[in-house]
Amino acid sequence: MGVGGSFWDLLKPYARHEGAGYLRGRRVAVDLSFWIVSHSTAIRARSPRARKPHLRTTFFRTLSLFAKMGAFPVFVVDGEPSPLKSQARAARFFRGSGMDLAALPSTEADAESSAAAAPVKGRNAAFTRCVEECVELLQYLGMPVLWAKGEAEALCAQLNNEGHVDACITADSDAFLFGAKTVIKVLKSNCKEPFECYNIADIEAGLGLKRKQMVAMALLIGSDHDLHGVPGFGLETALRFVQLFGEGEILDKLHEIGRGVYPFLEGMDNPHIDDLPSSSTKSSIVKSPHCSHCGHPGSKKNHSKVGCNYCLVDALENCVEKPAGFKCECPGCEKVRDLKEQRKHENWQIKVCKRIAAETNFPNEEIIKLYLSDSNLDKEKGVPLLSWNKPDVDALVDFLTYSQNWEPSYIRQRMLPMLSTIYLREVASSPSTPLLLCDQYEFDSIQRIKIRGGDK
Repeated sequence: MGVGGSFWDLLKPYARHEGAGYLRGRRVAVDLSFWIVSHSTAIRARSPRARKPHLRTTFFRTLSLFAKMGAFPVFVVDGEPSPLKSQARAARFFRGSGMDLAALPSTEADAESSAAAAPVKGRNAAFTRCVEECVELLQYLGMPVLWAKGEAEALCAQLNNEGHVDACITADSDAFLFGAKTVIKVLKSNCKEPFECYNIADIEAGLGLKRKQMVAMALLIGSDHDLHGVPGFGLETALRFVQLFGEGEILDKLHEIGRGVYPFLEGMDNPHIDDLPSSSTKSSIVKSPHCSHCGHPGSKKNHSKVGCNYCLVDALENCVEKPAGFKCECPGCEKVRDLKEQRKHENWQIKVCKRIAAETNFPNEEIIKLYLSDSNLDKEKGVPLLSWNKPDVDALVDFLTYSQNWEPSYIRQRMLPMLSTIYLREVASSPSTPLLLCDQYEFDSIQRIKIRGGDK
């Protein structure tokens, strides 16, 4: 999920639709848990008796990403989930089990101690075993695997932000809040279909949103770390509010409002929100007299004597009758409309600030620190270099023969595109050095050249 309130729908107009060639030569961080869940579910729906679909998914999609699309994947594994996500994890379990969401615990503490906690933990233990098997498979394939302290998308985003990878593959929209610059939402194995690619530069240009402003939106409308947010705040209200402040001040302003300080009145020293009226009480707006017949400045009686400059008629002539929906464009009316709009905006500001100030301990400092952290790598499990090694084909064949009951010849056949890709990259980097495919096979000749769309 990530950020609530259909956050992806807000970003969708700024998506770029890229083809498979976009990934060629690029390093991409893959949220392994997202990959396993999304694609294994699809396999199980088609083949309910599929044997360990998570391994099948990881095997074929890794081959496609590396060999067909030419990318260099870096797989990231979830660490210990934050206690702040207890409610979100319980909600997923309720939905997956067909349980009534009305019985969902209302707080993180309740979620940890509820009757749903035990089956959720049991389900997580089973999923952890799936992840461990996928990690073993990836290591046989020679792929780099990193372990996150907490959420995988947080480490994916950090790798992207620091320039270690060029993009992240994850469906969690809070990857941007963790600092991601380029996010690929869904990547199908079918290379013919374009995929949605989101760049933070496009989002900044289109919506004026930067990282801390998106963090503020998550605090207001809710996220995986706080399912509820501030009551009365939807996506449009939150967007309109955070756009009032720059990235450097938005979180400070939320802290001020959380303490009850109203940030919008100029010339007043920290006015308290409770001291403000529910709506603006400035003096009423006085509008100059207007003709009831044509709607222009002046009176009908006066127009009959001296004429109407706006209708361009002389005295003793009737001014033009105003049409339905007429709106006077005189300077006085323009000023009145501007004042009304300003007063409406001020009343809205007071209203939303009172909603924020009514929340206890807002904003949640733990959530802010979580999103802005730059130490998401679990260094206790080592800090491996981002290197892509040659697959251990023999060990891979033994592993898949046992786990998937595949024939060794089938496995080696499926591996050929990946092995050929590695070989061709080595030839390109060292054209004068004789190389062997898999260190044991020498290419003899080219039988035929494949021509896309041709007859050969």
